[in-house]
Amino acid sequence: MTSTRTDPIVVAGAGHVGLIAAIALAQSFDNVISLGVLPEGSDKRTTALMVPAIKFLEKIGLWDSIEPHAAPIATMRILDGTNRLIRSPAVTFEASEIDESAFGYNIPNITLTSVLSDALKNSKVKHVAASATHYHPTENAIAVEGSDGSVYAANIVVAADGRSSLAREAAGISARTWSYNQTAIVLSFSHTRDHHDISTEFHTEHGPFTQVPLPGNRSSLVWVTTPAHAAELLELSRDQLATRVEERMQSMLGAVTIDVDPQSWPLSGLVPSSFARNRVFLAGESAHVFPPIGAQGLNLGVRDVETLLETLPLDGMDLGAASVITAYNRKRSPDILARTGAVDALNRSLLSDFLPVQMVRSGGLELLRAFSPLRGFVMREGLRPGSGWRFSHKEAGRR
Repeated sequence: MTSTRTDPIVVAGAGHVGLIAAIALAQSFDNVISLGVLPEGSDKRTTALMVPAIKFLEKIGLWDSIEPHAAPIATMRILDGTNRLIRSPAVTFEASEIDESAFGYNIPNITLTSVLSDALKNSKVKHVAASATHYHPTENAIAVEGSDGSVYAANIVVAADGRSSLAREAAGISARTWSYNQTAIVLSFSHTRDHHDISTEFHTEHGPFTQVPLPGNRSSLVWVTTPAHAAELLELSRDQLATRVEERMQSMLGAVTIDVDPQSWPLSGLVPSSFARNRVFLAGESAHVFPPIGAQGLNLGVRDVETLLETLPLDGMDLGAASVITAYNRKRSPDILARTGAVDALNRSLLSDFLPVQMVRSGGLELLRAFSPLRGFVMREGLRPGSGWRFSHKEAGRR
């Protein structure tokens, strides 16, 4: 069903979430404007998309072009890489335990950018290669000014314009921000042993060191550490860095060769006071920022888009009506706040030298290792909020 509204929806921001939002919205609405400069194909990072996000990309016709370049993540394991007195047990999560062939797929960002840019060009979306400079909310519309001098009287704005969102600020939505004394080093490397579609996360005193499979004998790496250590790693030659990576991984993938130079990203967090207000709906990093733990970032952004599509009425009703704003806030708040809090707590527990915190963390991981129903619950909840509870209730009903 396609809405009959004729006033435009403006999607501010042309990153991955903004492009997905514009492409998806154009399949239900006739007047969608994508406002933003398309990303360059120079981002050497990768993104792990979980099964629910992939199903959404399938639904809007994008996954077939992405899949040939992606590697499945069939197994995820957590290993204690610290030298602390209390060490946590190794925990392995198998997708087959919850009747999935894989938890998700790891995809080069260059592939995502290319596929989404091509899909945008072939869609009904009007793309304007300019950034928004001013927003003027009124009772019945929101005026959007572009850096190229263009002006649009939008019914609503989807703010996918990042953590420093101008649209969020114009809507009067405040945001709480914080920084971590951590930097993420990201790179890709080749190795002599097969990864067998296994992603391994070493928990260290300074943050997680996470290897994620890529096609062939290649993997991507997110190494979270202190800013000083990150600076030291960035000064190393490729061969020297390869040795450090191999040592940190205990040579589990054999000899390592760095084939994509490292990039660094300081870690921070952000949570807004609301997720929609004054005709502005937040999506992606305008709505949530947290450390790269548990593959939550873009997956949460895709759920923002999916929820927005489920919330916007298709009967010609005002898309920015108070009832629609309220519904989007109600649907997104529990998911975003729970994920932000969980990732923040896990990250801080890794950094804490406080013995009781280490004991609680170790005990929790031991429960996951030993108790398969709890492990299954956590895996389902990790993929989609509420699915663990629904499965538990379904199983209880069968007894």
